[in-house]
Amino acid sequence: MAQGNNRKALNKKARKGNKGFPIATIAFYGADNKTATKLVCAIVPYEGGAPEPMRKWFSATEIRKSELIVKEVLAFIDENEAQTVSMVDDILSCPHEEGIDYPEGEHCPQCLYWKGRDRFIDRIS
Repeated sequence: MAQGNNRKALNKKARKGNKGFPIATIAFYGADNKTATKLVCAIVPYEGGAPEPMRKWFSATEIRKSELIVKEVLAFIDENEAQTVSMVDDILSCPHEEGIDYPEGEHCPQCLYWKGRDRFIDRIS
């Protein structure tokens, strides 16, 4: 596919709206609100179901521009027969995981941009 075609295909799937379950959810994470370096895609199989399977991708550069990673995400969505794709292009928060990469209840020592910010209120594209 030409540069950008995978991203266009993903955006098209997300624009189709709610087509039922399973639902693929896609979220982006980064050290700040400018560069996404982590993408998480989870499949919600049915209403109230746990988001499983879940897959994570990482990049040293802007992950939303990686045709290879977006192609892999599209394949993951297709393999899991997701009918709906839910995606917000904004960066939700730090790519590090509380309780795994740093202690629960603390802020990430590597991503000071997010310290004291509410990821749902203070997002800025």
